[in-house]
Amino acid sequence: MPRIDLNADLGEGFGRYTIPGDEAVLGLVTSANVACGFHGGDPVVMTRTVSRAAERDVSIGAHPGYPDLLGFGRRELAVSPEEIEAYVVYQIGALQAICRSAGTRVRYVKPHGALFMRAVRDPSAADAIAEATRSAGEGLALLGLPGTQLSAAAERAGIPFAAEAFIDRGYLADGTLVPRGEPGAMVHDPIICADRAARMVLDGIVQAVDGSMVELRPDSLCAHGDGPTARAILETVRARLESSGVTIAAFAA
Repeated sequence: MPRIDLNADLGEGFGRYTIPGDEAVLGLVTSANVACGFHGGDPVVMTRTVSRAAERDVSIGAHPGYPDLLGFGRRELAVSPEEIEAYVVYQIGALQAICRSAGTRVRYVKPHGALFMRAVRDPSAADAIAEATRSAGEGLALLGLPGTQLSAAAERAGIPFAAEAFIDRGYLADGTLVPRGEPGAMVHDPIICADRAARMVLDGIVQAVDGSMVELRPDSLCAHGDGPTARAILETVRARLESSGVTIAAFAA
């Protein structure tokens, strides 16, 4: 029987800035990528998100990004691999402490935004993230796009890697994501997202924006929790997958 994880980026509000819908999304996913205070999140939001995820038996992952609250971590920063490693270790460590206080633990790491995109193509950045994940301990897995510098870095570091696919993001023919702001970068229709999710899991393919087919074998499917149709997308995707006989469960339980 096919099995798949559903993940979403959560806890990205901070201070008086809130992102509605986290509570509903937590009830629909099996893994939560928790912002660690650099691109979003703060100690209070992190604690609240971790506690609610633990109550629902949702697997918790660290979602480290560039130190860029104003740009939501989606702007490229000219930082060195050494700085990236330090940033990622710092963010994982903060979430680990909060998880321990809630009686749970961090199980994986997924880079955010521009840091994620840099790690797809830049081996030195990817190695920095993989080394930070390895050195943080607890046997953490790295979650990201397969067949990229990030997956290769996980192999070099000797840490587990989980392949991620995006149900609400457009794909290029090489298996990477259409950059935000370009045509076809985002998919907001829940029915289309459910169709894509079913093909990803059952057929191992997704249609790229140029019409070609990209082969993939995901361990986890991502829907962005801050999107305007996130709840509807996840509800529709879950219903479609479950009706197709797919078991929905965390990849890192």
